[in-house]
Amino acid sequence: MQPNDVKPDTPVQFLKGVGPARAAILEKLGIKIASDLLEYYPRQWYFAPEPVKVARLLPNHTVTLAGIVESTDFQVFRRPPYFEAYITDDTGSCRAIWFNARYLQGKINVGQKIIVWGKTAVYKHQLQLANPKFIIVEDDKEISADDLSGPVYPATADLSSGQIKKIIHYSLDNLLQSAEEFFAKEFLKKSNLIERKTAYQWIHKPEDEEQVAKAKRRLKYDELFIMQTALALRRYKVRHFEKAVPLKCTDLIDSRIRKRFPFLLTADQDKVIEEIVVDLAKDIPMNRLLQGDVGSGKTVVALYAALLAIANKQQAAIMAPTEILAEQHFINIERYLRNSSVKRVLIKGGITGQERKDIIEDIKSGDTNIVVGTVALLQEDIQFKNLAVVVIDEQHKFGVLQRASLRKGTTPHCLVMTATPIPRTLAMTAFGDLDVSIIKTPPPGRGQVITRYITHKDLPKAYEFIRERLKAKKQAFFVYPRIVDSENGDVKAAISEYENLSKRIFPEFKIGLLHGQMTSDEKQKIMAEFRAGRINCLVSTVLIEVGIDVPNATIMVIENADRFGLAQLHQLRGRIARSSSRSYCLLVAQTENEIARNRLEIMTRSNDGFEIAENDLKLRGPGELLSARQHGMPDFKIANIIEDFELLTLARRDAFELVEADPFLKLAGHKNIRTELLRRFSDSVGLADIA
Repeated sequence: MQPNDVKPDTPVQFLKGVGPARAAILEKLGIKIASDLLEYYPRQWYFAPEPVKVARLLPNHTVTLAGIVESTDFQVFRRPPYFEAYITDDTGSCRAIWFNARYLQGKINVGQKIIVWGKTAVYKHQLQLANPKFIIVEDDKEISADDLSGPVYPATADLSSGQIKKIIHYSLDNLLQSAEEFFAKEFLKKSNLIERKTAYQWIHKPEDEEQVAKAKRRLKYDELFIMQTALALRRYKVRHFEKAVPLKCTDLIDSRIRKRFPFLLTADQDKVIEEIVVDLAKDIPMNRLLQGDVGSGKTVVALYAALLAIANKQQAAIMAPTEILAEQHFINIERYLRNSSVKRVLIKGGITGQERKDIIEDIKSGDTNIVVGTVALLQEDIQFKNLAVVVIDEQHKFGVLQRASLRKGTTPHCLVMTATPIPRTLAMTAFGDLDVSIIKTPPPGRGQVITRYITHKDLPKAYEFIRERLKAKKQAFFVYPRIVDSENGDVKAAISEYENLSKRIFPEFKIGLLHGQMTSDEKQKIMAEFRAGRINCLVSTVLIEVGIDVPNATIMVIENADRFGLAQLHQLRGRIARSSSRSYCLLVAQTENEIARNRLEIMTRSNDGFEIAENDLKLRGPGELLSARQHGMPDFKIANIIEDFELLTLARRDAFELVEADPFLKLAGHKNIRTELLRRFSDSVGLADIA
C-alpha cells in the first residue's frame, strides 16, 4: 500500500511492513487501525551527539560511541552489583557500566553492534561511561546518524522500537491530514499551545528536545481537556435534564433525626450535613462525594440523608461492596433506629423463596423505608416505589454503569462515600463531575494507633506482647495477602497460619478464620462470634479491609505488609482504634524493595489518611490507585495527573467554560471536539444524547 492510500480507518494489517502476524502484535498494543498509530507515543527521545572514536574520548565530556560489544560481565556480589560491557571500535576499547542492571544480561550480548552515549569519567586510571543510554543496532545495518536521535517506542519481544518507528514514520505524513484542530488560532496563542498537527509531527519526528516539550504540552492538554469536557457534560446532564424529588428539612425533622444518635455530631459532620441538606432541598439530583478517613463517622451522615428521605415519605437505599460491610452498616442502623417506626431490611445473597418474595413486595409497595445490600440491589426483580436517596459506600469498587443501574430508571439523590481519601488530582479526574465533602476530624474518644514496622525475627517478641494484650481481654486481627500457600512458599497464607497460630503460637486462645472462599453464613457466624468476644484472634485476608467495627479489637498484625499498597494498609489499620483504648498495628515484612520499605515507613509516621493518599499517589502513580475505567474514563496515554496538575487545572477551567457556553456543542467551531468525545467515550459516560 502506498502512503497516499493510507486512510485513518485503514486496518493496520495493510500498512507497509505490517501484515497479519505483526497486526496481531500491534492489536495487543491497542493499535487496530492506522489512526491509532498517531497516539502510540514514544516513551523517550534521544538527541545524541555524532559518534566519536574511542581514541578521541576525553574525560568529563558527553559523547556518543559506536562499536561492537567485545565482552560482558555481571558482578552480582559487588555493592552495588553492576553489569559491564567493553565496547570496541577500530581505535580501541572503552568500558561501559550499569549499576543494579541484572536485566541487561541477555539484552546486551557479545558481538552486537551498539551505540552508547553519556558522560565520560575516569575510574582507577580507566576511562568509562557510567549508566549510559544505548541502542542495539539491528541486523547487519550500518550505524548511521539516524540511529542516534528521535523517538523510542514501547516495544515487545516480537516487535522492536525500531520496527514500530518505521511503521509509524511510513504513514505519518498522510495521517497528519486527518488530525482535525479543536481550537481557534487565537485560543492556541493565548494558551501557549501549538497546532494539533504540528504536535503529532513533533512527537513522532522531533528535531530537538524543545519540539518534544511543545508537542507533549499540546497533546497532554488535549487529553485532559477532552476528559474534563466529558465530566462537564455529565454534570450538565444531571443538573439540567434529570429531576429529583426535593426533600425538605425543617427544624422539627432535624431534631427528630439527631435524637436518634446518642452523641453530639462533630463540627465536620454538621458542616457536611448542612451541604447535603442544601442539595436535597433542590429538584436537581445531588451528586456528592463524601470523603472521610477511617472511623470519621460517615455512616451517621449517610443515615441522616436516608432519614431525611423517609421524613419526606420517600425510600432510601444503601449499597456496599461486600456482604460483611453491608451487614456492618445494617447493624449500625439497627442500633440507631431501635424502637423506631422506620422499616428497614438487609438484602443478602442467601435469601430465597417466600422470604425473598415478601421482602421484594414490601420494597415495591413502599412499605420498606431503608434497603441495605450489595450488588444484589441491582437485580431486576428489586423495584422501589419512590427511591429518593442512594448511598453508595466505597464507591470506587463499583463501576459507573453499576451506579447508574441502582437508580432503577429514576433519578434519586446520590451520595457516594469513600474511606480512602482521594488526593485532589484524582478527585478532579475520576470524580470531576461530583461535588466533594470532607470529614477530617474523627469523633472524640478514638484511641491512638501506634504502628511499627518489624521483620520476621521480631515475631517471637511480638507474639509475647500480643499474648499479654489477649490476657487483658483485648482482641486481635492477623491479616495475610493470600488464602492458601503460594507454590514457592514465599508468602504467608491465612489457612496455614491459622493452623500455626491456633495450635502452636496461641493454643490457649480461641482463633477464628475468615476468607472469601467461605460461604456467606460461615462468614457471618465468624464475625458475630468475634464481635461478641468469643473469638480472641481473627485470622483473615483483606476481606476485613473496610467497614468491620469491633471496638475491643486493638491489635492488628499484617504479614507480608510490603505486598499491600499504602491506601490498603491504612484501610486495614482503620479496623482498630475504634474505641478509646490505645491500639497497635504491626507491619511484618522482609523486603529489599525501596518503594515497599518507603510505604511501610510512611505508615509508621502518619495516621492521616489524606497525607497517606498523597504519598500513595506519588509512589504508585494514578493508574494503579483508581483505574479510570471504573468511572467510564479511558486511561491516559500521555498525560500524568501528578506531573501535569497545572495543565489539568487549566484544561478543567476551559472545559467547564465551554460546556457552560455551548452545552450541546452545536456551534460549528466545536464540531471536532464533539466528534472526538464520541470517539473516545462512546456512550460509557452517557454523552450520546448530549454530544
